[in-house]
Amino acid sequence: MTFTIVEADRPLRGVLVGAGFIGGQWAPELLAHPGTELVGWVDVAEDRARTAAAELGLDGLPVSASLTALLDGEEPDFIVNCTVPQAHHEVTVTALRRGVSVLSEKPMAVTLEEARSMVAAADEARRLFAVNQNRRYMRSLVAFRRTVAELGPLGLLTSEFFMPYREGRFLHTLEHPLLQDMAIHLFDAARAVSGADPVSVYCESFRPGWTWYPGACSATAIFEMTGGLRYTFTGSWSAPGHPTSWTGTWRAAGTLGTACWDGAGDPTAEAAKGHVVRSYKQEADPFPGRRRYTGLAEGLEEFVTGLRTGRPPQGDCHDNIRSLAMVTAALESARSGTRVPIAI
Repeated sequence: MTFTIVEADRPLRGVLVGAGFIGGQWAPELLAHPGTELVGWVDVAEDRARTAAAELGLDGLPVSASLTALLDGEEPDFIVNCTVPQAHHEVTVTALRRGVSVLSEKPMAVTLEEARSMVAAADEARRLFAVNQNRRYMRSLVAFRRTVAELGPLGLLTSEFFMPYREGRFLHTLEHPLLQDMAIHLFDAARAVSGADPVSVYCESFRPGWTWYPGACSATAIFEMTGGLRYTFTGSWSAPGHPTSWTGTWRAAGTLGTACWDGAGDPTAEAAKGHVVRSYKQEADPFPGRRRYTGLAEGLEEFVTGLRTGRPPQGDCHDNIRSLAMVTAALESARSGTRVPIAI
Protein backbone atom coordinates (compact mmCIF):
# COMPACT_ATOMS: atom_id res chain seq x y z
CA MET A 1 0.00 0.00 0.00
CA THR A 2 1.41 3.40 -0.94
CA PHE A 3 1.17 6.43 1.31
CA THR A 4 1.02 10.16 0.70
CA ILE A 5 4.38 11.94 0.80
CA VAL A 6 5.03 15.46 2.06
CA GLU A 7 6.24 17.68 -0.77
CA ALA A 8 6.25 21.06 1.02
CA ASP A 9 9.71 22.66 1.13
CA ARG A 10 9.98 22.99 4.91
CA PRO A 11 10.92 20.84 7.91
CA LEU A 12 8.40 18.12 8.76
CA ARG A 13 6.24 19.14 11.72
CA GLY A 14 6.20 16.58 14.53
CA VAL A 15 4.27 16.18 17.79
CA LEU A 16 5.44 13.94 20.61
CA VAL A 17 2.79 11.94 22.44
CA GLY A 18 4.00 10.77 25.83
CA ALA A 19 6.43 12.56 28.14
CA GLY A 20 7.83 9.58 30.00
CA PHE A 21 11.37 8.25 29.69
CA ILE A 22 11.27 7.32 26.01
CA GLY A 23 9.49 10.54 25.04
CA GLY A 24 12.36 12.40 26.66
CA GLN A 25 14.77 10.47 24.42
CA TRP A 26 12.85 11.22 21.23
CA ALA A 27 12.58 14.96 21.81
CA PRO A 28 16.30 15.71 21.29
CA GLU A 29 16.25 13.63 18.10
CA LEU A 30 13.44 15.73 16.62
CA LEU A 31 15.34 18.87 17.62
CA ALA A 32 18.63 17.63 16.17
CA HIS A 33 17.33 16.36 12.83
CA PRO A 34 17.64 19.08 10.17
CA GLY A 35 14.47 17.90 8.46
CA THR A 36 12.10 17.92 11.45
CA GLU A 37 10.57 20.47 13.77
CA LEU A 38 9.04 19.71 17.18
CA VAL A 39 5.78 21.68 17.28
CA GLY A 40 3.98 20.18 20.28
CA TRP A 41 4.01 17.69 23.14
CA VAL A 42 1.08 15.70 24.51
CA ASP A 43 0.78 13.83 27.79
CA VAL A 44 -2.20 12.78 29.88
CA ALA A 45 -0.46 14.70 32.67
CA GLU A 46 -0.05 18.03 30.92
CA ASP A 47 2.36 19.37 33.56
CA ARG A 48 4.72 16.48 32.82
CA ALA A 49 4.89 17.50 29.16
CA ARG A 50 5.38 21.14 30.13
CA THR A 51 8.21 20.24 32.52
CA ALA A 52 9.90 18.00 29.94
CA ALA A 53 9.74 20.77 27.34
CA ALA A 54 11.12 23.34 29.79
CA GLU A 55 14.08 21.09 30.60
CA LEU A 56 15.01 21.29 26.92
CA GLY A 57 14.60 25.06 26.84
CA LEU A 58 11.28 24.83 25.01
CA ASP A 59 9.20 27.00 27.34
CA GLY A 60 6.97 28.23 24.50
CA LEU A 61 6.27 24.79 23.02
CA PRO A 62 2.53 24.04 22.81
CA VAL A 63 1.62 21.28 25.28
CA SER A 64 -1.69 19.63 26.03
CA ALA A 65 -3.37 16.63 27.63
CA SER A 66 -5.46 16.35 24.44
CA LEU A 67 -4.00 14.89 21.27
CA THR A 68 -6.90 16.14 19.16
CA ALA A 69 -6.36 19.68 20.42
CA LEU A 70 -2.74 19.72 19.25
CA LEU A 71 -3.60 17.99 15.97
CA ASP A 72 -6.13 20.73 15.31
CA GLY A 73 -3.95 23.58 16.52
CA GLU A 74 -0.53 22.65 15.14
CA GLU A 75 -1.41 20.59 12.04
CA PRO A 76 1.62 18.28 12.26
CA ASP A 77 2.85 16.03 9.50
CA PHE A 78 3.50 13.21 11.96
CA ILE A 79 3.41 12.18 15.59
CA VAL A 80 5.83 10.04 17.57
CA ASN A 81 3.79 7.70 19.74
CA CYS A 82 5.69 7.23 23.01
CA THR A 83 2.72 6.21 25.14
CA VAL A 84 2.32 2.96 27.08
CA PRO A 85 1.46 -0.04 24.86
CA GLN A 86 -2.15 -0.09 26.06
CA ALA A 87 -2.62 3.39 24.53
CA HIS A 88 -0.88 2.73 21.21
CA HIS A 89 -4.03 1.76 19.34
CA GLU A 90 -6.13 4.76 20.35
CA VAL A 91 -3.34 7.30 19.81
CA THR A 92 -2.22 5.89 16.46
CA VAL A 93 -5.70 5.50 14.98
CA THR A 94 -6.69 9.00 16.16
CA ALA A 95 -3.71 10.52 14.33
CA LEU A 96 -4.12 8.44 11.18
CA ARG A 97 -7.80 9.33 10.88
CA ARG A 98 -6.78 13.00 11.05
CA GLY A 99 -4.42 12.45 8.11
CA VAL A 100 -1.27 12.48 10.28
CA SER A 101 1.49 9.88 9.82
CA VAL A 102 2.74 7.94 12.85
CA LEU A 103 6.14 6.76 14.05
CA SER A 104 5.50 4.55 17.08
CA GLU A 105 7.47 2.93 19.82
CA LYS A 106 7.18 -0.84 20.00
CA PRO A 107 5.15 -2.91 20.35
CA MET A 108 2.72 -1.85 17.64
CA ALA A 109 -0.22 -2.88 19.83
CA VAL A 110 -1.20 -5.19 22.67
CA THR A 111 -3.21 -7.57 20.47
CA LEU A 112 -3.01 -8.66 16.86
CA GLU A 113 -6.60 -7.55 16.36
CA GLU A 114 -5.68 -4.02 17.40
CA ALA A 115 -2.66 -4.10 15.10
CA ARG A 116 -4.73 -5.19 12.12
CA SER A 117 -7.14 -2.31 12.65
CA MET A 118 -4.21 0.13 12.88
CA VAL A 119 -2.77 -1.12 9.59
CA ALA A 120 -6.21 -0.80 8.01
CA ALA A 121 -6.49 2.77 9.31
CA ALA A 122 -3.11 3.64 7.77
CA ASP A 123 -4.16 2.16 4.42
CA GLU A 124 -7.49 3.96 4.46
CA ALA A 125 -5.85 7.30 5.30
CA ARG A 126 -2.93 6.66 2.91
CA ARG A 127 -0.52 7.70 5.63
CA LEU A 128 2.80 6.20 6.72
CA PHE A 129 2.62 4.20 9.94
CA ALA A 130 5.87 2.67 11.17
CA VAL A 131 7.16 1.10 14.38
CA ASN A 132 10.71 1.87 15.43
CA GLN A 133 12.44 -1.39 16.34
CA ASN A 134 15.52 0.46 17.51
CA ARG A 135 17.77 -2.59 17.84
CA ARG A 136 17.67 -3.18 14.10
CA TYR A 137 20.04 -0.22 13.85
CA MET A 138 22.66 -1.53 16.29
CA ARG A 139 25.92 -1.58 14.37
CA SER A 140 26.82 -5.01 15.76
CA LEU A 141 23.44 -6.46 14.75
CA VAL A 142 23.81 -5.00 11.27
CA ALA A 143 27.22 -6.70 11.05
CA PHE A 144 25.70 -10.01 12.14
CA ARG A 145 22.88 -9.63 9.61
CA ARG A 146 25.42 -9.06 6.82
CA THR A 147 27.49 -12.04 7.99
CA VAL A 148 24.45 -14.34 8.08
CA ALA A 149 23.69 -13.34 4.49
CA GLU A 150 26.99 -15.03 3.56
CA LEU A 151 25.78 -18.43 4.79
CA GLY A 152 23.34 -19.24 1.99
CA PRO A 153 19.92 -20.76 2.80
CA LEU A 154 19.51 -21.04 6.58
CA GLY A 155 18.35 -24.12 8.43
CA LEU A 156 18.78 -23.11 12.06
CA LEU A 157 18.76 -19.81 13.95
CA THR A 158 18.96 -19.64 17.75
CA SER A 159 18.97 -16.85 20.31
CA GLU A 160 19.31 -16.90 24.08
CA PHE A 161 18.44 -14.08 26.46
CA PHE A 162 19.26 -14.35 30.16
CA MET A 163 19.13 -11.36 32.47
CA PRO A 164 18.75 -11.03 36.29
CA TYR A 165 16.44 -8.03 35.98
CA ARG A 166 14.72 -6.62 39.09
CA GLU A 167 14.02 -2.98 38.26
CA GLY A 168 10.93 -3.17 36.02
CA ARG A 169 8.08 -2.95 38.54
CA PHE A 170 5.48 -3.23 35.77
CA LEU A 171 6.93 -6.62 34.83
CA HIS A 172 5.61 -7.96 38.12
CA THR A 173 2.06 -7.27 36.92
CA LEU A 174 2.37 -9.39 33.75
CA GLU A 175 1.29 -13.00 33.29
CA HIS A 176 4.24 -13.73 30.96
CA PRO A 177 6.74 -10.87 31.47
CA LEU A 178 9.47 -12.22 29.18
CA LEU A 179 7.14 -12.85 26.25
CA GLN A 180 5.04 -9.73 26.78
CA ASP A 181 7.92 -7.30 27.26
CA MET A 182 11.32 -8.38 25.95
CA ALA A 183 10.71 -11.09 23.36
CA ILE A 184 9.57 -8.66 20.63
CA HIS A 185 13.16 -7.39 20.38
CA LEU A 186 14.62 -10.81 19.68
CA PHE A 187 11.76 -12.02 17.52
CA ASP A 188 12.03 -8.93 15.31
CA ALA A 189 15.81 -9.32 15.16
CA ALA A 190 15.35 -12.93 14.04
CA ARG A 191 13.19 -11.75 11.15
CA ALA A 192 15.66 -9.01 10.27
CA VAL A 193 18.67 -11.34 10.34
CA SER A 194 17.09 -14.27 8.50
CA GLY A 195 14.78 -12.48 6.07
CA ALA A 196 12.19 -15.13 6.95
CA ASP A 197 8.66 -14.78 8.31
CA PRO A 198 6.85 -16.87 10.93
CA VAL A 199 4.67 -19.83 9.98
CA SER A 200 3.89 -21.45 13.35
CA VAL A 201 5.19 -21.68 16.93
CA TYR A 202 5.23 -23.99 19.92
CA CYS A 203 6.09 -22.18 23.16
CA GLU A 204 6.34 -23.00 26.84
CA SER A 205 6.40 -20.14 29.36
CA PHE A 206 7.13 -21.04 32.97
CA ARG A 207 8.23 -19.83 36.40
CA PRO A 208 11.46 -21.28 37.86
CA GLY A 209 11.43 -21.89 41.59
CA TRP A 210 14.11 -19.29 42.29
CA THR A 211 12.48 -16.37 40.49
CA TRP A 212 11.34 -13.15 42.14
CA TYR A 213 8.56 -12.67 39.56
CA PRO A 214 4.98 -13.79 40.23
CA GLY A 215 4.47 -14.47 36.51
CA ALA A 216 6.05 -16.89 34.04
CA CYS A 217 9.34 -15.04 33.49
CA SER A 218 11.11 -17.72 31.46
CA ALA A 219 10.25 -19.22 28.08
CA THR A 220 11.36 -21.44 25.23
CA ALA A 221 9.83 -21.16 21.76
CA ILE A 222 10.35 -23.02 18.48
CA PHE A 223 9.24 -21.14 15.38
CA GLU A 224 8.82 -22.61 11.94
CA MET A 225 9.76 -19.88 9.49
CA THR A 226 9.37 -19.55 5.74
CA GLY A 227 11.90 -21.53 3.72
CA GLY A 228 11.91 -24.35 6.28
CA LEU A 229 14.05 -22.40 8.79
CA ARG A 230 13.64 -23.23 12.49
CA TYR A 231 14.21 -20.36 14.89
CA THR A 232 14.51 -21.22 18.57
CA PHE A 233 14.39 -18.75 21.43
CA THR A 234 15.03 -19.39 25.09
CA GLY A 235 15.48 -16.97 27.93
CA SER A 236 14.69 -15.71 31.39
CA TRP A 237 14.32 -12.45 33.30
CA SER A 238 15.60 -14.32 36.38
CA ALA A 239 18.98 -15.62 35.23
CA PRO A 240 20.89 -16.94 38.28
CA GLY A 241 24.25 -16.21 36.63
CA HIS A 242 26.17 -15.71 33.38
CA PRO A 243 23.87 -13.03 31.91
CA THR A 244 23.83 -12.45 28.18
CA SER A 245 23.94 -9.03 26.57
CA TRP A 246 20.66 -7.15 26.31
CA THR A 247 20.51 -8.34 22.70
CA GLY A 248 21.08 -11.98 23.65
CA THR A 249 23.52 -14.44 22.10
CA TRP A 250 23.00 -15.83 18.59
CA ARG A 251 23.97 -18.66 16.26
CA ALA A 252 22.95 -19.14 12.61
CA ALA A 253 23.65 -22.24 10.51
CA GLY A 254 23.30 -22.28 6.74
CA THR A 255 24.37 -24.24 3.70
CA LEU A 256 27.80 -22.59 3.56
CA GLY A 257 28.68 -22.31 7.25
CA THR A 258 27.85 -20.98 10.70
CA ALA A 259 27.91 -17.49 12.26
CA CYS A 260 27.89 -16.61 15.96
CA TRP A 261 27.34 -13.32 17.75
CA ASP A 262 27.51 -12.41 21.43
CA GLY A 263 24.99 -9.59 21.02
CA ALA A 264 27.54 -6.85 21.54
CA GLY A 265 30.78 -7.23 19.59
CA ASP A 266 31.62 -8.25 16.05
CA PRO A 267 30.21 -11.58 14.80
CA THR A 268 32.37 -14.53 13.81
CA ALA A 269 31.84 -17.02 10.99
CA GLU A 270 33.21 -20.43 10.08
CA ALA A 271 32.70 -21.93 6.64
CA ALA A 272 31.59 -25.46 5.90
CA LYS A 273 34.27 -27.60 4.27
CA GLY A 274 34.99 -26.45 0.73
CA HIS A 275 33.36 -23.03 1.15
CA VAL A 276 34.40 -19.51 2.09
CA VAL A 277 32.28 -17.10 4.12
CA ARG A 278 33.05 -13.58 5.24
CA SER A 279 32.39 -12.12 8.68
CA TYR A 280 31.62 -8.40 8.83
CA LYS A 281 32.74 -5.88 11.41
CA GLN A 282 30.73 -3.01 12.80
CA GLU A 283 30.76 0.12 10.71
CA ALA A 284 31.69 3.50 12.17
CA ASP A 285 29.17 5.23 14.40
CA PRO A 286 27.24 7.70 12.21
CA PHE A 287 26.81 9.96 15.27
CA PRO A 288 30.27 9.93 16.92
CA GLY A 289 30.57 11.56 20.30
CA ARG A 290 26.83 12.07 20.63
CA ARG A 291 25.03 10.70 23.66
CA ARG A 292 21.80 9.13 22.45
CA TYR A 293 19.41 6.23 22.82
CA THR A 294 20.33 3.47 20.37
CA GLY A 295 18.49 3.44 17.07
CA LEU A 296 16.28 6.51 17.42
CA ALA A 297 18.24 8.82 15.11
CA GLU A 298 18.51 6.10 12.47
CA GLY A 299 14.83 5.22 12.75
CA LEU A 300 13.82 8.86 12.48
CA GLU A 301 16.01 9.30 9.41
CA GLU A 302 14.37 6.33 7.66
CA PHE A 303 10.91 7.62 8.60
CA VAL A 304 11.64 11.13 7.33
CA THR A 305 13.09 9.71 4.11
CA GLY A 306 9.93 7.66 3.71
CA LEU A 307 7.66 10.67 4.14
CA ARG A 308 9.67 12.52 1.49
CA THR A 309 10.19 9.73 -1.05
CA GLY A 310 7.46 7.15 -0.48
CA ARG A 311 10.03 4.46 0.34
CA PRO A 312 8.80 2.51 3.41
CA PRO A 313 11.18 2.31 6.39
CA GLN A 314 12.14 -1.02 7.95
CA GLY A 315 9.43 -0.69 10.58
CA ASP A 316 6.58 -0.12 8.12
CA CYS A 317 3.40 -1.43 9.74
CA HIS A 318 2.75 -4.01 7.03
CA ASP A 319 6.08 -5.64 7.92
CA ASN A 320 6.25 -5.01 11.67
CA ILE A 321 2.92 -6.68 12.33
CA ARG A 322 4.68 -9.98 11.55
CA SER A 323 6.97 -9.51 14.56
CA LEU A 324 4.00 -8.74 16.80
CA ALA A 325 2.29 -11.85 15.46
CA MET A 326 5.23 -13.92 16.72
CA VAL A 327 4.63 -12.58 20.24
CA THR A 328 0.88 -13.05 20.24
CA ALA A 329 1.13 -16.56 18.80
CA ALA A 330 3.81 -17.54 21.34
CA LEU A 331 1.51 -16.33 24.13
CA GLU A 332 -1.39 -18.32 22.69
CA SER A 333 0.79 -21.42 22.46
CA ALA A 334 2.05 -21.02 26.04
CA ARG A 335 -1.51 -20.70 27.32
CA SER A 336 -2.97 -23.53 25.25
CA GLY A 337 -0.05 -25.95 25.27
CA THR A 338 -0.40 -26.46 21.52
CA ARG A 339 1.43 -25.50 18.34
CA VAL A 340 -0.15 -22.37 16.91
CA PRO A 341 -0.20 -21.37 13.23
CA ILE A 342 0.65 -17.72 12.58
CA ALA A 343 -1.69 -15.83 10.27
CA ILE A 344 -1.27 -12.09 9.80
